[in-house]
Amino acid sequence: MASASLSLSSTLPTLSSTLRTSPNISFPLHSLSVPSNSLPAPSLSSSLTSSWVSRLHPTTRQLGSRSLIASATDMASEKRVFDSGEDLAVSLAKYTADLSDHFAKKRGAFTVVLSGGSLIKCLRKLVEPPYIDSIDWSKWHVFWADERVVPKDHVDSNYKLAFDGFLSQVPILPGHVYAINDALSAEGAADDYETCLKHLVSTKVVDVSAASGFPKFDLMLLGMGPDGHVASLFPGHPLLSENQKWVTFIMDSPKPPPERITFTFPVINSSAHIALVAPGASKADAVYTALGGGSSQNAETLPVQKVAPEGVLTWFLDKDAASKL
Repeated sequence: MASASLSLSSTLPTLSSTLRTSPNISFPLHSLSVPSNSLPAPSLSSSLTSSWVSRLHPTTRQLGSRSLIASATDMASEKRVFDSGEDLAVSLAKYTADLSDHFAKKRGAFTVVLSGGSLIKCLRKLVEPPYIDSIDWSKWHVFWADERVVPKDHVDSNYKLAFDGFLSQVPILPGHVYAINDALSAEGAADDYETCLKHLVSTKVVDVSAASGFPKFDLMLLGMGPDGHVASLFPGHPLLSENQKWVTFIMDSPKPPPERITFTFPVINSSAHIALVAPGASKADAVYTALGGGSSQNAETLPVQKVAPEGVLTWFLDKDAASKL
């Protein structure tokens, strides 16, 4: 079994042959193909149990004294609220599978960005029928919105979290999983990851935004912390204003471990689709601030309020997270 981790060395012309071996971690080599018959375009899951689904456009819907999303683009936001975590996971799986089918047929690849935290557990239905058998996993290319600068087999590693809970159970090609080079410093790992992304943009594996010039991922799956942070972009941190780099690093994360790399907001917001997955009562205050017109306790804009993709932002919430809306 080969490792799922790809070493993002600076010798990008030989990128496809630089598979790293991570201690105690292996990965399936096989791929899976699906029939060529068309599947439905991305749509609402029938497992949506809430009585309301809201689609809002910044130009037409106001919440409180501000637009729901402050964006220069005509960007739509949809929120889905579910009675249980199980219903949320079912809907998220269908949403992801529909987008996978759409982009695999449209451009021959599906670029997916993962996060840490509770997100991976919310993807659990993808490893079950019908999706484990119907998705063309060979088209998937997997990235991370942020990563802790620790070995890949460390308990704090987002790679390990994703591997244990998702990647080890689906036949994504090993060379299509882009983990950080954990042998480098935080700054070196961020530079290395950005170099890798630029190579993948140049080879058209990753799309590029015509509007921003930043990489345009097909689907970015973001979690959110109780403080409203996304990726490793924390409230009040200077990195919230970074608008040149694709990938940057942080040495003083308020949440351990302190050293991390993270996508910047220009990359996040160039995405075609963003799923913001935020279940749980601990997220209720931040959800209210972002969606209900509330104010954060320190009167600062929460990082999650800066999420404004070129395409569609879809919130996946359970009743507890949406309890203050």
